[in-house]
Amino acid sequence: MKYLAKLTLAFAAFASESLAHYTFPSLIVDGSPTTQWVNVRRTNNYNTQAPVTDVNSLDIRCYDTQESGTAQTVTVSAGSTIGFSADQVVYHQSTTNIYAAKAPSDVDGWAGDGEVWFKLWELPPVTNGGQSITFPSEGIQNFEFTLPSSLPSGQYLLRMENIAIHTASSYGGAQFYISCGQINVDNGGNGTPGPLVAFPGAYTGYEPGILINIYYPIPANYTQPGPPVWTG
Repeated sequence: MKYLAKLTLAFAAFASESLAHYTFPSLIVDGSPTTQWVNVRRTNNYNTQAPVTDVNSLDIRCYDTQESGTAQTVTVSAGSTIGFSADQVVYHQSTTNIYAAKAPSDVDGWAGDGEVWFKLWELPPVTNGGQSITFPSEGIQNFEFTLPSSLPSGQYLLRMENIAIHTASSYGGAQFYISCGQINVDNGGNGTPGPLVAFPGAYTGYEPGILINIYYPIPANYTQPGPPVWTG
């Protein structure tokens, strides 16, 4: 009976942790999520929902190393609202970044390698001088933002990165939930996005926003990983 009780508790813990995982299979275009894995490249974890934990892995880019690395490209206008939708509510205490990379020509099948990525949007935790820390990314399903009107026309990879930091007090404990959509931007401007970073390469895993204990002592401030947001 004791063994059965322990087995039941272990299974319950495993099931709870599994249910807390998620993917981002849909873009949000014209206010509605697109069909799953149509405009977003199918990720290695589309079935398991397991996160990336190695920032030096190629999977830190689009998490599609075991998949086709392709999707249908959807056209959106510079200055319009776009975003990503998760397959369920984001349960973890986490922070969110959205990056983009302009393809040299056709984005379909392009790997996004090299220093080509710039940050378009972020949703960091909110601190109160060590009194409290809250997570705007937690408890929501849709992450929407406005593309800068000065974003040049062309085809882009749009990269969603939600970093769960509930177990990030040791190296490799942060969980990266990643996917890449394919967009064609029209009616664009003449901005110069930057600064540019590469994936892998943008993170070492030792950044204070990635290697962090959020419980005790409560952080007095939070440093968002990655470069500053390019606002255009």
